Amino acid sequence: MKNDKLLPIGFFDSGIGGISVLKEARKYLPNESFLYYGDNANAPYGTKSIDTIRQLTKKAAFLLVQKGIKILVIACNTATSASINDLRNELTIPVIGMEPALKPAIHYRDHGKIIVMATPATLQQEKFKYLMNRYGELNNVIPLPCPGLVEIIEKGITNGNQIDQYLEDIMKLWKADIDVVVLGCTHYVFIKESISSFFQNKIKVVDGNHGTVMQLMRILNNNDLNYDADVSVSLNKENTTVEIYTSGNSEEIIPLCYNLIFNL
Repeated sequence: MKNDKLLPIGFFDSGIGGISVLKEARKYLPNESFLYYGDNANAPYGTKSIDTIRQLTKKAAFLLVQKGIKILVIACNTATSASINDLRNELTIPVIGMEPALKPAIHYRDHGKIIVMATPATLQQEKFKYLMNRYGELNNVIPLPCPGLVEIIEKGITNGNQIDQYLEDIMKLWKADIDVVVLGCTHYVFIKESISSFFQNKIKVVDGNHGTVMQLMRILNNNDLNYDADVSVSLNKENTTVEIYTSGNSEEIIPLCYNLIFNL
C-alpha cells in the first residue's frame, strides 16, 4: 500500500475499556491518528463463550481493517486470549494484544499476595494459565474474577460508593494481605485511583497499558510504520485525530469515550 504510515492505528475493545490504552498511546505517539471501535452492544465479553468471543472479535477486527488502519491493537485481555493467534494468521497487518501485567507485579511484591482482577473468560484461557505457570510463584498469585464490574464501568461509573462496595465485596477475604493488584481488564484502569484509595494508597496497582504501548511503538518502528519516521510525509499530514465508533448507543457512548480520553 502507498503511504501506509499515514493510516491510523486501530484499537478494538468489547466496550470503553480500550480507551484507556488509546489514551496511553496518545502520550507517546502524539502525531499519530487513531481509529477506535467498541463493541458495546455485545459487552461484556468476559462472561461469553470462547467461540462467541472469537466471532465477535473477528467481525470487529475486519471492520477496522476495511476502514483502513496500519496496525491493530486488541485492547482487551479477553479478546486477546481468545483470538490473537487467529487474527495474526488471517490479517496482513501487525496485530498487538494485551495480557495481565503479572511479570512486573512480581517485582513489587513484598510478603503479601498479588491479586489479579480479570473477567472470568480471561482467567479461564490458556494464555493466563501460561502466565500463572511462569510467574505464579509460591501460590502467592490469586486470580480474582470480577463479574459485573465491566458493566458498572460501561455506565461511566469510576468512583464512589458503588465502586467501593464492589471492591469490599470481592476483596474482603484478602484485603489485609495484598501487596499488589494487577488490572487484567482494560476497563479496570478507569478505577485505578479508586482501587488505590480503597487500600489507603498502601499497595501497588499495575496494568498492562504501558507495556502494550511500548510494544506498539516497537512494532511501528520495526515495520517502518511510525509516522514520525518520515519527515517528508509528516509535513503533509494534518493534526492527529481520534475517531470513535461503537455498536452500541452512539449518542451516549461516543461522548463518554471522548470525555475519558481528554478529561479524565
